[in-house]
Amino acid sequence: MIGREIKVFAPATISNIACGFDIMGFAIDYPGDELVLRVVEKKGVKITKITGDAGKLPLEAEKNTAGMALIKMLEYLNVGFGVEVEINKKMALGSGLGSSAASAVAGVFALNKLLEKKLTKKELTEFALKGEEVASKAIHADNVGPCLYGGFTLIRGYDPVDIIEIPTPDDLYCTVIHPEIEIKTSEARALLPKEVELKKAITQWGNVGGLISGLYRKDYDLISRSLNDVIIEPVRAALIPNYYEIKNAANNAGALGCNISGSGPSIFALSIREETANLIGDAMKSVVDAMKVESTVYISKINKKGPRVI
Repeated sequence: MIGREIKVFAPATISNIACGFDIMGFAIDYPGDELVLRVVEKKGVKITKITGDAGKLPLEAEKNTAGMALIKMLEYLNVGFGVEVEINKKMALGSGLGSSAASAVAGVFALNKLLEKKLTKKELTEFALKGEEVASKAIHADNVGPCLYGGFTLIRGYDPVDIIEIPTPDDLYCTVIHPEIEIKTSEARALLPKEVELKKAITQWGNVGGLISGLYRKDYDLISRSLNDVIIEPVRAALIPNYYEIKNAANNAGALGCNISGSGPSIFALSIREETANLIGDAMKSVVDAMKVESTVYISKINKKGPRVI
């Protein structure tokens, strides 16, 4: 067992999906994180190298999302050895694409595969959430869930964590644009209202139900009508320059809907053809380019598999 190693990839995720704040998300094909894990004699978790983070992430395992997730998993397994970890960040930090969740999921997925323990996704989720908590200071599964399970997921509850897999229509494409502006999650959360008008809450609940129903029924018109956020988007939009211009460009290019990914600044749009997805990417990028802001566009189908061994 000592010396064995494995390399895995864990995908980026889109959380909230407009109306599903903190309870819904889905995985995309790329970007994502790569992680190499090897078994060593010395107990514990040692992170030997991190690339792609511009030196911003801690090598101390207890302060790193992948490191803490692995610490908790090794404690549970009670094994007589440790692991060394290399993390290659393939997406920008603070992009709104679930970067911290991808690292945590990559770690536990890799260890489970390497040791052939066959722990369930539900069990792995608990360890990954402990890692995610290091970054977010709270338990949030709307990125961890879809990253680990793949496809669309609903977080029905947290006591205990209850993740529901939602069928993913084969024709759906996702276009993501990541403008290179910085938004801190703490600042984005500070803007959120402490109370919500009942009328708005009813609208939001209806859209969540409509979105889930549309996914089950492959009803793209219903999905489009339901990708509407009347609570979070109106306050967070102010953090992204020309957000509504970008959104309108996406919708005019044929998007089913367009909204902020996570806390931003990334913006996602869903469509039902690859050609349309590319047109949406061009339309959104033209707005961002006019702002003299660098950006990256990602286009992929919905990732139904989650993490994978490379």
